Amino acid sequence: MKTGLLLVTHGNIGRDMLDTVTEILGTCPLPAETIAVHSGDDPDLLFEAASRLTTELDQGGGVLVLTDLYGSTPSNIATRLTDRHNLRVISGANIPMLIRILNYPELALDALCEKAINGARDGIIMSTRKETS
Repeated sequence: MKTGLLLVTHGNIGRDMLDTVTEILGTCPLPAETIAVHSGDDPDLLFEAASRLTTELDQGGGVLVLTDLYGSTPSNIATRLTDRHNLRVISGANIPMLIRILNYPELALDALCEKAINGARDGIIMSTRKETS
């Protein structure tokens, strides 16, 4: 039973991230879809579309939903899905998180969430310039 993956983000951020990571890895080993939220969109219509996609993506293992910004319209739409579906929502989606998720497609939903969060955290690195003498 694979976990499905849904990205609900502002504009095309989710599609762009998924396309980028698929290009890096050469494949997308999980069933995955995106929903783009634009200003002026009806959140209720987007919620219904997200609910339909979540049903399609769930192959028995649940669905991991990623959003870009906690408390925003995409995040609120994703959070509403928890009333209808077996899923987890993680906000703050980034490329390292997505790479980690797609590198562990065999994991169960909760374990995949842990990998995602660790991947996001571990992917934040501050580089400094070395002083030369």
